[in-house]
Amino acid sequence: MTLDNEEKKKKLILCICGMAGSGKSTLAKRIAQHYGLKYSSGGDALKAVALEMGYSVSGKGWWETKEGLRFLEERSRNLEIDRRMDQKQLEWAEKGGIVFDSWAIPWLLKGGFKVWLEASEIVRAKRVAERDNLTVKEALRFLREKEAMTKRIYKRLYGFSLGKDFSPFHLIMDVNFLSKDEVFEALRLVIDRFVLR
Repeated sequence: MTLDNEEKKKKLILCICGMAGSGKSTLAKRIAQHYGLKYSSGGDALKAVALEMGYSVSGKGWWETKEGLRFLEERSRNLEIDRRMDQKQLEWAEKGGIVFDSWAIPWLLKGGFKVWLEASEIVRAKRVAERDNLTVKEALRFLREKEAMTKRIYKRLYGFSLGKDFSPFHLIMDVNFLSKDEVFEALRLVIDRFVLR
């Protein structure tokens, strides 16, 4: 990699987005590690806030639990929680050299390269079920509840339709039939050939 590319990497801002179970967190972490960038998860930031507010936050798949859904309801009543977290992430973006795993940042950030991972509801439910040791039926129910509430929050807060408005995105990847490695390699190729070129 040339010095020019090293300089570009230091300024690189990537946003990886997709509905729950699309693989956005896994991909964002791997891309951040590969390019030596910082990683920022909106979900982790919100979980930290939930913990501060007295919620019991536990491991992977917490958002699909009753406690996670209860916090979503709290967020829908107090939009300042999301506004605070999003503002903090926008401040981090100004420094560059970061990969965001976030639902809101692609709409709020003016620059950066933005990727949407598209996966069907049933594919996502199967992935969440496997990840969180749930039945597919349970995972589907949690996904639908979580996504309905989350979509309402962002519509009220910022006016965009999560999962329907793709206008901020430079790349939309259909990941229904791709492995984690295939998704990573495809995005890495795009970044190397078009973003860092």
